[in-house]
Amino acid sequence: MSLHLLKLCVGCDSIADLEEWIAARRAESVRLGRPHEQAHITRMVPKRGDEIAGAGSLYWVIRGQIACRQPVQAIRPFTDGEGVGRCRLVLDPAVTPVEPRPCRPFQGWRYLAPKDAPRDISRAAAGDLAAMPETMRRELASLGLL
Repeated sequence: MSLHLLKLCVGCDSIADLEEWIAARRAESVRLGRPHEQAHITRMVPKRGDEIAGAGSLYWVIRGQIACRQPVQAIRPFTDGEGVGRCRLVLDPAVTPVEPRPCRPFQGWRYLAPKDAPRDISRAAAGDLAAMPETMRRELASLGLL
C-alpha cells in the first residue's frame, strides 16, 4: 500500500508558480550542462520511506489549500557540506492538480494516507473543473462550492 507526504510549498502563490520554478531549475541544469533531477530537500528522512518511494506522491499545500501533487520516485538521505543530515525527495517533474482542500499551516511534512488524499483533477473525471482557472477553483472551494 502506498503512502503520501504533505508539505507546504513556501514561496509559491499558485500551481503555475511551482511549474515555473521547476522549469527554471531544469533550464539552469541544461545551461550548466548537468543532468536534471527534480528534487526537494528536507531535513528529516521519512521513516516510512519504503511505502512512499515509487508509489506515493508529495502533495503541495499552496496558499492554505492542498493544490497539487508530484509522484515521489526516490528518497535519498545524504549529509550536506556542513555535516547536517538531509533527505532528497526525487520527484517526477509533472505537477498534477488535485481537488482543492483547505489545510492549516504546519512545519516540515506530514504523512497522508491514500484514503485522505484529494482526487486528481482531470478532464475525464471532472469535466470543466480541470479547465477552470486555478484562482476560480480556489475561490469556489473557499466558499464550499467545490
